[in-house]
Amino acid sequence: MSDTVAMSDLMDRIYRRQRHLYDSTRKYYLLGRDRLIERLSPPSGGRVLEIGCGTARNLVAAAGAYPHAKYYGIDISAAMIETARAKVARTGLSPRIRLARADATRFDSDLLFGVPGFSRVFLSYSLSMIPQWRAALAQSLACLLPGGELHVVDFGGQEQLPVWFRRGLRIWLAQFHVDLRDGLEAEFAALERHAGGLRSFERPYRGYAQYAVFRRA
Repeated sequence: MSDTVAMSDLMDRIYRRQRHLYDSTRKYYLLGRDRLIERLSPPSGGRVLEIGCGTARNLVAAAGAYPHAKYYGIDISAAMIETARAKVARTGLSPRIRLARADATRFDSDLLFGVPGFSRVFLSYSLSMIPQWRAALAQSLACLLPGGELHVVDFGGQEQLPVWFRRGLRIWLAQFHVDLRDGLEAEFAALERHAGGLRSFERPYRGYAQYAVFRRA
């Protein structure tokens, strides 16, 4: 069994039931998603891709905030893509949001959507669920058009929060196959040398989250 198939099966097992309650429960602890959308600011006519789009909650919100752009989403879970398509259809946004099942570490935007690249790519609390997260970052940058931006929000190191909270959060998240990416800032610093520049790196909510914006050269 390939890594892609194994990961797809795992995500389907995790979200087969959770997807129906996902949006109502995750809003309490996936902090910073709306901050990312507020700062996305795609150019007029631009294309926006979410990697690990889940239920399409973020894509629907972004499409409402920036009606002048086109939106695309991929997820490795067939169950999540099914839920996302239903959500997009209910909101009447099917003409503006296209979805596909794909592996974050290896996909071809031309084959999936018939487009050469994107002016904005974002990952919202998905990088911590991708075992080969560095490959996912590299793939994200590879599908960005020159001058495009990659936005990433995910769990941080909780540096300013109590030790008991940090330990408890990591133990709890591990039950959902979430692995915090403590090396994210260092990875972006390494990517700066050949792929572009890190515009900002923040640790909001007392370090609960980390939020990065990277511009491709």
